[in-house]
Amino acid sequence: MDVKSYPRGAIVFRQGDAGECMYEIQNGSVGIYYDYKGPHEKKIAHLASADVFGEMGLLDQAPRSATAVVLEDDTVLTIVTEQDFLSYFEQNPVKVLQLMQQMCIRLRNTTTDYLDACRTVYETAEAEKTGKKKSATLMDKIKKLCDFYSGFNFYGEV
Repeated sequence: MDVKSYPRGAIVFRQGDAGECMYEIQNGSVGIYYDYKGPHEKKIAHLASADVFGEMGLLDQAPRSATAVVLEDDTVLTIVTEQDFLSYFEQNPVKVLQLMQQMCIRLRNTTTDYLDACRTVYETAEAEKTGKKKSATLMDKIKKLCDFYSGFNFYGEV
């Protein structure tokens, strides 16, 4: 396994790149961005020491779903390739549990957000169907979803 130091602003990998390895943060921090530097840029995670990222690309060999950007000078990352994967966990068995917990948290949060979005769409459709005015609470939910997930503010401006 290689260990590498990165300066602030360095791109570890870009959305769409091949997922050939994962990373463990030894020191510093990394931001995970959707559409980095694009019109719909959204920071979806702030990771720090002991956090692992890029594991999905390593496990499923699919292209990266986001861009990883170093947020602090002298951020140190351990690079875990497919060849290193088994020995990494043999040397650090507790990391298997931590990785699984981290993935479960991400999946649980995504599921909760998805269900909230579905509920909001349903409530919006019901309000439209019945001709009722959308409640302030419903409008707040719609605004929150638009702001968070689309990179747009409520009025569609970037």
